[in-house]
Amino acid sequence: MNFDQKGLKKRSMTVAYFFDNINTTLDIKLRRLNRVDEQKRRIYDRDLHRPGLALAGFTNLFTYKRVQILGNTETRFLNQLDEKTRINAFENIVKYKVPCIILTSNNKLDPRLLDMATGAGIPVFVTRNSSTKTIFLITDFLVDRFSVYQQYHGSMVDVYGVGVLLVGKSGLGKSEVALDLVERGHRLVADDAVVINRKGEKVLIASGNHIIGHFMEIRGLGVVDVKAAFGIRAIREKKVVQVVVELLEWKEAMDYERLGLDTKTTKILGVEVPLVQLPINPGKNITVIIEVVALNYLLKQYSGYVAAEALEKRIKTCIDDESMMKTRFGSNYFTKDYE
Repeated sequence: MNFDQKGLKKRSMTVAYFFDNINTTLDIKLRRLNRVDEQKRRIYDRDLHRPGLALAGFTNLFTYKRVQILGNTETRFLNQLDEKTRINAFENIVKYKVPCIILTSNNKLDPRLLDMATGAGIPVFVTRNSSTKTIFLITDFLVDRFSVYQQYHGSMVDVYGVGVLLVGKSGLGKSEVALDLVERGHRLVADDAVVINRKGEKVLIASGNHIIGHFMEIRGLGVVDVKAAFGIRAIREKKVVQVVVELLEWKEAMDYERLGLDTKTTKILGVEVPLVQLPINPGKNITVIIEVVALNYLLKQYSGYVAAEALEKRIKTCIDDESMMKTRFGSNYFTKDYE
């Protein structure tokens, strides 16, 4: 299975989008302190900046394209200055095209400084949260929005807490398998269009297309609303991709994995993920096999147990144990066979 490794990335976002979405997704409760055109200000960087040095006059390395955080230190520094020096210090910030300014811990900004920000078209917000919490929440939000992402054709299901991505050619029955898993008590993340974001270097987060949501198309039946039909317990919004299961058409001449000693992997957006390839033929219960795939993943992660390795070790022990071989073919072999 070949996945596109390049991915897409949001280059920037407007401050209007930032304000509207961060208040609905996080408990940060930003409030506007002035009214400017927030559509004209854009955020280009996921990192934040505390402009202490810029206020003190050193602007050579001022990263003005980032969201500026004014905490207790910055506001108290401004408040202890005389009016003229305070205005000059704040001028070091507003003369640049910064995206926005956020005051933390309900700090107040001198009305004249607020007027300067408004005149420069810079949105100013305030939050009750501390600087540490504000930076943590906003950084997490921006990292998520600026992360590399791509949309793939498949189905994403939470099976026993393991994120399983079902892929394969169109028409093989990915949606039917996902629906069967939901009926058995597992949870649907997305069907048909799965959006995967790479968070950090190694974490892949799967979610649904915002238009399709938790609707599924079952050939011969039509559209199924999983949330309405099975209830809220049958869905979840996001899940880490931990295993990829590729459904394959059965071919007699192809050599399929029999023991599972050779662990296969595939790369999604540059991150390696375990890959299980399942050939489909009449009579095979794919749903149960996928449940076992999830259970095997949990066994390996939490205890390091791999069934194929355990069986191989047992076979080697039996071969090396000459006394066991003698018992196997000796006179005592059937002494305790009561059947």
